[in-house]
Amino acid sequence: MKTKLLLLAAVFILTFTLFSYSVAKENWQKTDFDTTVKLQDHISRRFDGIFSYFSLFGSAEVTIGFCLIMAFLSILRRKWLSILGWIMVVPASVAEVFGKLVLFHPGPPVFFHRSLTPTSLPSFYIHTDFSYPSGHMTRTIFIITVFICMVIFSSRNIIPRFVVFCFLITFAFLMGLTRVYLGEHWLSDVLGGGLLGIGTGLLASILILHRKKV
Repeated sequence: MKTKLLLLAAVFILTFTLFSYSVAKENWQKTDFDTTVKLQDHISRRFDGIFSYFSLFGSAEVTIGFCLIMAFLSILRRKWLSILGWIMVVPASVAEVFGKLVLFHPGPPVFFHRSLTPTSLPSFYIHTDFSYPSGHMTRTIFIITVFICMVIFSSRNIIPRFVVFCFLITFAFLMGLTRVYLGEHWLSDVLGGGLLGIGTGLLASILILHRKKV
């Protein structure tokens, strides 16, 4: 199964590369714009605050901090490969920042912005010139992918595993929804971040679950 996970990771990373090329060719402009308009037209402004606070869970400080904590716990348990797995969130974030620096893809204009930034965390005030891919989605999906792999290869009863799986999928969907609805990112940014997060998350899962019969 480790070989299958590796191949699957390669497929997602290749898909991310091809998708990025499509974004660079500006093939998503109309879809991006229309999706944002429709979401903002159909979702009440009452959710602005809730979605803004929810965004905190995907911030660089929270997600990278969580992975570093998991890496530290792996050190205590002497799971050396697991340490490398959790730290892979760093190169995933580096790839995300690199994309924002080199791929011409301006983010949503100011009139789309609905985020009520409820924090003074640095990542909410540091902006790159371009918006592809979404860092929130990259890091969030990275973590969720690792946990989904844990759930899939767990020996526990199928019912609690199914409940956890549904929670993780719902969390991922809501994070992507908030990114677009709040005008922080386009749909293409979210999809690109998701692909990058899944690809790197699968690679990390191979290391983190190396002692299991994966």
